[in-house]
Amino acid sequence: MIAAWLIAATLAVLAAIVIGGRTADSMTAPGLDSQRAAELIERAGTGQEGMTAQVVVTPLDDGATFFDHGSARTALTRLQTEVKRLPHVLGTSDPAGALDAGGDTTVRGGLVSADGRIAVVRVQYPDQSRLSAKDLDALVDLGDRLRAELPLRIEMGGNLFYVFSDPDGGASELIGLLAAAAILLLAFGSLVAAALPIGMAVFGLTVGVATMTVLAGVTDVPTFAPVLGSMVGLGVGIDYALFVLARHREYLARGLDPREAAGRAVATAGRPVVFAGGTVVVSILGLAVANVPFMTVGGLAVSIVVLTMVVASVTLLPAFLGAAGPRLARADRIGRALQTRKLGRLARRRNPAAGAAHAAGWRRWIGHVSRHPVPYAVGAAGLLLTATLPVLGLRVGLPDDGSLPHSRTERRAYDLVAEGFGPGTNGPLVIAADPTGDPGVLDRLVGAVAADPGIASVAPTHIDRATGIATLVVFPTTSPQDKATADTIARLRTDVLPTAIGHGPARAHVGGAAASLSDVGQRTSQRLPVLVAAVLAMSFLLLMLVFRSILVPLKAVLLNLLSIGAAYGIMVAVFQWGWGGALIGLEATVPIVSFIPMFLFAILFGLSMDYEVFLLSRVREEYLRTGDNGTAIVEGVSRTARIITSAALIMVAVFLSFAVAEDPSTKMFGLGLATAIFIDATVVRMVLVPATMTLLGRTNWWLPKWLDRMLPRGPVGTDDTDAESTGQARRPRLVDR
Repeated sequence: MIAAWLIAATLAVLAAIVIGGRTADSMTAPGLDSQRAAELIERAGTGQEGMTAQVVVTPLDDGATFFDHGSARTALTRLQTEVKRLPHVLGTSDPAGALDAGGDTTVRGGLVSADGRIAVVRVQYPDQSRLSAKDLDALVDLGDRLRAELPLRIEMGGNLFYVFSDPDGGASELIGLLAAAAILLLAFGSLVAAALPIGMAVFGLTVGVATMTVLAGVTDVPTFAPVLGSMVGLGVGIDYALFVLARHREYLARGLDPREAAGRAVATAGRPVVFAGGTVVVSILGLAVANVPFMTVGGLAVSIVVLTMVVASVTLLPAFLGAAGPRLARADRIGRALQTRKLGRLARRRNPAAGAAHAAGWRRWIGHVSRHPVPYAVGAAGLLLTATLPVLGLRVGLPDDGSLPHSRTERRAYDLVAEGFGPGTNGPLVIAADPTGDPGVLDRLVGAVAADPGIASVAPTHIDRATGIATLVVFPTTSPQDKATADTIARLRTDVLPTAIGHGPARAHVGGAAASLSDVGQRTSQRLPVLVAAVLAMSFLLLMLVFRSILVPLKAVLLNLLSIGAAYGIMVAVFQWGWGGALIGLEATVPIVSFIPMFLFAILFGLSMDYEVFLLSRVREEYLRTGDNGTAIVEGVSRTARIITSAALIMVAVFLSFAVAEDPSTKMFGLGLATAIFIDATVVRMVLVPATMTLLGRTNWWLPKWLDRMLPRGPVGTDDTDAESTGQARRPRLVDR
């Protein structure tokens, strides 16, 4: 089996090298107004439908201006000429020529600032399908060379960077792995036991990400997919391995042969792994309801990594367990060394010999919660509802380059453009108009758009002679991520353009990057309730099949909603309000990325179900063994508390390692996932679950008899082989008489 995985990993990497592609963002969706604008522009063949970049320059000499220093003027002309020679460049703007046109900033076309100190060379590329990351590399390399040769400060930005920049995540993955290894070493007191989940996760991540790269060679895989796939893949892979490994060590402690112990571990803990992983995959694939192609493909890419981890957990990990033999049953030299230090107190509690004493502490806590269920249920629910309140102020959008750290050239270019031309110049809108049947519509359109209070300026209209389609580049008064910009876009579409066009056959649409991102945000916000309803219904039905109960899945769904809502609230407080943003390197408040709430819901609901399944499976085992609800809750929760806590610590550590990345989107994914998992594994699993199950009593397992007959039966969830083998199994009635 290990050899088979080695071969699979090698073939996947080779396939990624030979036929794989680079990730690329395509923030479009069918039916959106911005997409209709893009189709008109493409039909006109003006070139504006393609990718763009901008090179922003200013003299290095603080006393120089482009007007009175010939060296700076000459350097600007050379820079524009060399950029124009790059492969696939269709053309560039000419700021030096704009200077010759006169001192008026309007005449300069927004290419040179009013004081003459900042100039912009706009670079036009063809559409994304004809480009690759090599084009971005060529532009960056040229900038590096010219910085050493010209007396200019050169910064770069534009959507070419947004689409083809490599996602940041490599260092975060390493930090996450190291943190997980440390937690596993403390949890098991054994280097071998700690290494097995890490090794399995690395195998799974290699195959999963390589497969994702192959997928990128077929379709556009968004740039966040590898980072998110690595983040979720590492978290679930190590978690799934941890659950199987912990059960394996239990059997070894009972004296079972290592191979028999591995088989029983997969038979008991492996089934919830398959079910929980399947729930995560199905939840993520539910993103297709948004009808946004890049989200559908991104969800597919991430689900491939999760599915690979599930397969590895029930195939590769048992092979590792068998190869490790009886060594996993005891602490090794490193584990014993840890136990000689104060830090090793935790490790001493984790070894099998001390497992009973440690479980006793959890029993006392769960017993305490069960004896006072009402105050704990009300207090915990109130706490989570309070944390959810900031969601009422949720504002979706897309952080622009102004939210990047100053170490990035895109941020420095953004600041220079905002300083010289105003913040709206960083997010121009492109209005595409087809004046068919109404030749005077263009004049009315230009006048109406220019008169709008949200528009700073309008560039000269470009009309395609063959099709008659006109394009207007307009610059808002506010930055791309500002809510006022979204309001301006909405006002143009609902009021300004319809009034200017009238009831004739002419039509006009608002496009551009800012408009596309605003449209995608609205689309995802509209479809989020559909995704929530679909995932909730699916989860309820699957849990009802597993636990043969109505109230258990209903409670699980409601509690998961509470933890996810609290995570959303904390994200709003950090990213929109700035609370604690400096701790994760956030330099300015930003809106929540439009597609992240939907992605987080799909992923978090699946991950929350992981803990729900593992915990309730053990509670159900105890209930089937004893027939007593109170005993089942205390024993089931306390027996899984240690593993769930360790698993949650690992997942939180992995996710938080991504929260310190440069990109705000990666920060949001990392912080949102870490917060939700932490809340779910502490407040929900250790307080709300035992409190609510105690209040419900035997009705936890109530299922109408007619429904029990209708539901299919199958080997889902854990089995109770161990109880039956010891002659202790007892099967109470779980349905109405």
